[in-house]
Amino acid sequence: MNNFTHKVYLLTEDDTYYLKLLESAQLDDLEVTQKRHEATILLASPPMAAKCLDEFPKLEWIQSIYAGIDALLPHLNGYTGPLTNVKGIFGQQISEYVLGYSIAYQRHFYHYHTEQQGSNWKPMPYQSLSGKKMVVLGTGSIGSHLAEVAKSLAIVPIGVNRSGIPTKHSPFAATYHIQELATALQDADIVVNTLPNTPETRHILNQESLSHCQGALLFNVGRGTAVEENGLLSALDNGHIRHAFLDVFAQEPLPESHLFWKHENITVTPHIAALSFPEQVVDIFVENYQSWRDGFSLNNLVDIDKGY
Repeated sequence: MNNFTHKVYLLTEDDTYYLKLLESAQLDDLEVTQKRHEATILLASPPMAAKCLDEFPKLEWIQSIYAGIDALLPHLNGYTGPLTNVKGIFGQQISEYVLGYSIAYQRHFYHYHTEQQGSNWKPMPYQSLSGKKMVVLGTGSIGSHLAEVAKSLAIVPIGVNRSGIPTKHSPFAATYHIQELATALQDADIVVNTLPNTPETRHILNQESLSHCQGALLFNVGRGTAVEENGLLSALDNGHIRHAFLDVFAQEPLPESHLFWKHENITVTPHIAALSFPEQVVDIFVENYQSWRDGFSLNNLVDIDKGY
């Protein structure tokens, strides 16, 4: 693919900053274009690209700025080139989110914030996170990073994946097959979903599966479709789940009338557990572009049939 000028079109929430970063990278044979019909590469937010993909007739490669490409998949019927996403940059942020909320909940930080407003001195007993079992659904880069960080706090990480086989140099104390989810959840103190959106993972956390928990904290930082909402509400009512921290939802933004907003045992955050920082995305794009330009395979290829 040498001796050819590739034309990239930016379709992100911050095109100006992405343009600045690309210009600083000074990539050979790459030109940023403002004309959709001549773009051969699309660096884009999947929800934004989904609305206008048919306006890019010459696309040879789509680089998503997110890990999740769900919004784009239904619009790829006429596209035959590669689709890549970003991986390996979200583990730290997810770990901060999960452990930050876990610590705040376990140590009653919100209680003390409220009591301070009334000048109330009301200490509450608490338990350390040491020795607690964290069941992580998904043992990829995010789940593995979270497991490593959790171990530093003496939390015992348990993995659940499609094979039941530990990854090489696995940070998990044990790894269960997805069909053994009920067994994995029985002793869970913290449950974290990091799975992608696939037919197999849809509503994997439902009334039946969550009934095996015994008062666990639940985090959904994967995909909103993993949680069956009525099943979660039932699990909260029955005490199987003590508190749910939800960052992703089947419908986003979450409707104002949704029951989750007012539920005392649910914390709602607006899909912010892990953001795509442009600097990190461009680093990934630069490496991929250099491989693309030199005729080598791309990193982080998405299997469109599988959806991840």
